[in-house]
Amino acid sequence: MRTANGGEPAGASPPAGGVDSGIPMGSERMEMRKRQTPAQEAPGPAPGQPGVGSRGSNACCFCWCCCCSCSCLTVRNQDQRPTRASHELRTDDLPTCEESASPTLEEVNAWAQSFDKLMITPAGRNAFREFLRTEFSEENMLFWMACEELKKEANKNIIEEKARMIYDNYISILSPKEVSLDSRVREFINSNMAEPSQHVFDDAQLQIYTLMHRDSYPRFMNSALYKDLLQSLSEKTVEA
Repeated sequence: MRTANGGEPAGASPPAGGVDSGIPMGSERMEMRKRQTPAQEAPGPAPGQPGVGSRGSNACCFCWCCCCSCSCLTVRNQDQRPTRASHELRTDDLPTCEESASPTLEEVNAWAQSFDKLMITPAGRNAFREFLRTEFSEENMLFWMACEELKKEANKNIIEEKARMIYDNYISILSPKEVSLDSRVREFINSNMAEPSQHVFDDAQLQIYTLMHRDSYPRFMNSALYKDLLQSLSEKTVEA
């Protein structure tokens, strides 16, 4: 309500958009306090509840993952143990040494007569194998002996297991004990490994036997190993 000269009547309240209108009053001031309180007094994570950057949470998760992985590996290892154990037992079935009595002077002299007479006796094979070891060709004798053992088997399952073991040890190009065979013999073996018989390696065995006869046997007869053995037995015979 204005006076005639345009002035404000005495005692009139200031307009809502005046100087004092920016100061909150009553309930507005309380509302602002409520809005500020959560920002200032934000509670931390409750006990046992993982926080955003909690190291304990990461460690717990890491440990759980490790435990889970270890448990899985343990179960897998347990599942694989029977297979490895069976495989190792089959490996032990392949001959690696022979028990034999000490050779006599007569036997050692007979070795010089022919390669067949050397290979027919366990003592001769052991002495020859010891020589082959010095020439890093012991695998030839081991392969020949394994083939001899395979020929004695009659059970089909055992034949297949031993044939696979012989192949992996002496025929496979990945084996450190691979024997030297020509391509024809290798192809024959590869084509018959699906259902091998006890004679699957016969051609390969003959080839290795011939190799030892022509290549290693002459050097063995001229080796210090053979000469020392012959001399030792000769001296014992004289003393007796």
